[in-house]
Amino acid sequence: MDHAAIRRAKEHFGRLLETQMRRVEAVKSSPGWIDYRTLSPLKIGVLAGDGIGPFIAAQARRVLEFLLRDEVRSGRIVIADIEGLTIENRAAHGCAIPPDVLEEIRKYPVTLKGPTTTPRQGDPWPNIESSNVAMRRELDLFANVRPVRVPRLGIDWKFFRENTEDLYALGSNGLDVDADISIDFRLITATGADRICRLAFEDARKNGRRRVTCVTKANVVKTTDGRFLESFYRVARDYPEIDADDWYIDIMTAKLIDETRRREFQVFVLPNLYGDILTDEAAQFQGGVGTAGSANIGQRYAMFEAIHGSAPRMVAEDRAAFADPSSMIRAAALLLGHIGFPRLGRDLEMALDIAGQYERKIVVTGRSTGASGQAFTDYVMDWLRNPELKDAWEACLKG
Repeated sequence: MDHAAIRRAKEHFGRLLETQMRRVEAVKSSPGWIDYRTLSPLKIGVLAGDGIGPFIAAQARRVLEFLLRDEVRSGRIVIADIEGLTIENRAAHGCAIPPDVLEEIRKYPVTLKGPTTTPRQGDPWPNIESSNVAMRRELDLFANVRPVRVPRLGIDWKFFRENTEDLYALGSNGLDVDADISIDFRLITATGADRICRLAFEDARKNGRRRVTCVTKANVVKTTDGRFLESFYRVARDYPEIDADDWYIDIMTAKLIDETRRREFQVFVLPNLYGDILTDEAAQFQGGVGTAGSANIGQRYAMFEAIHGSAPRMVAEDRAAFADPSSMIRAAALLLGHIGFPRLGRDLEMALDIAGQYERKIVVTGRSTGASGQAFTDYVMDWLRNPELKDAWEACLKG
């Protein structure tokens, strides 16, 4: 038995515990939620990312500037680019977010972010951490919110995925104990679980939802998933008008494709890893991960993004201009609702539903056989200008 290896592992684990205990104390002493109405101007930063990111981010920015044109013209809202969150720059600095880029990001309470490349084994890049994971941690963006709506199938789901804990939070802090044993660490705190569960119930109450479902594997992963589930039911007691139930992640992946059951679900709350998996499956009903946007919400900052990757192969094959911008445009719709323009956000979602799910006069295929991202965005913006937008959307719902 290698006692030196065990000692090193204990020391490593001890340092992780100290860091997480400090993080929890910082969360508990947070000054509270920001009020965007008090900010003048409200600054929105656009992080283009890399790969197809700059192509689809440009289209989402066009839509955002169009819908907020009066606020931008008056100076109440400023939309600006934040440079430097590319794989090349991150690799050159050897970190997930270069310090000067992070300093600039902190100047913007709200950001719209394009996909960024996360290196994996065999890539030509150093093994740096995901910039998404790093940004969520640095800005304490604890809630990943992903809606999926397909009215013709009776699907209207909203997922609340905890963003700052679970396996991903310590994904770069695993340990090769010796030649045989490798260990990663899974983190769940009562503080983290309580606040994501409360956000899910608050959203359900605000929007008239009657059911919130927790997804874990607490029958097997008894300690960490058990703590998350315990927090869920403790928070649920404050919302007696809302039905609270829980399912295991394996059976839930099956129930999402069960036509007789899936319509019953409304709001989900999950730890990080399960949320990542289940929301990708859910997005497939809407047209795939290329059509789904997400919100990353914290008390002081919020970041809105596509849920897919940077698709470097599309860039290598000179197809980036044909990437589907729907995901980032849906992220822009979530951004609008978050900063106090819910009607504009709903209008944008309706235009996307008509263009992408119903009328489909212009279809993006990811290749030159289909429309370019710019042509599809023009199509969406034409619907935004159409005074009969709502009537057309309701007609689509009726078939």
